[in-house]
Amino acid sequence: MHPHLISGSPTTHDDSDAMAPIGNLVNACIQCGTCTASCPNALEMDLTPRKMWRLVILGRLSDVMASRTFILCSDCYTCTLRCPRGLPLTRAMEALKGIAFARRETQHRRSRLFYETFMQTVRRYGRIREMAFMTRYFTAMKNPAEPFRFAPLGLKLMGKGKVEMGGGKSTEIPLAALFEKVAALERTPDKPLGKGG
Repeated sequence: MHPHLISGSPTTHDDSDAMAPIGNLVNACIQCGTCTASCPNALEMDLTPRKMWRLVILGRLSDVMASRTFILCSDCYTCTLRCPRGLPLTRAMEALKGIAFARRETQHRRSRLFYETFMQTVRRYGRIREMAFMTRYFTAMKNPAEPFRFAPLGLKLMGKGKVEMGGGKSTEIPLAALFEKVAALERTPDKPLGKGG
């Protein structure tokens, strides 16, 4: 579909401000559909990536946030590698996830909690500890029925030895200091790196 066939305007000034950096990343999109054709998850998405980029360019944040397209992005970089305009589409998808998580969008709560508890576990143990991660995640969900949804998958993974049941060897290296350093760097304005940087 030609880009001029979809019309519209940003819904609010706040939406426009939130979308501006991402819109700048994809503004040169020619709506060719290569991203959609390349995406291994496109069949599961409610909006094709091509349609979603058009909404981003139009600044329609509420329509984009209502979609699960960017949540289903698996960061495979195929769209970025195949884009004829060389657009950083995977980076734009990640930026959309960042907006959804920062705004604590309710329809993306499950994904946000999964990511947050995953990172908390890695920060604490220096690696993923499956039982600690699952305990944190199910506790954060505050839904006693939630573990039962995953029981068949969990049993299958345990049967294949993919889930560590015990404490394991005490070789974990906490990464809290590294996480704090990265957070401090993210709070400071961009500065040129030193030699070799």
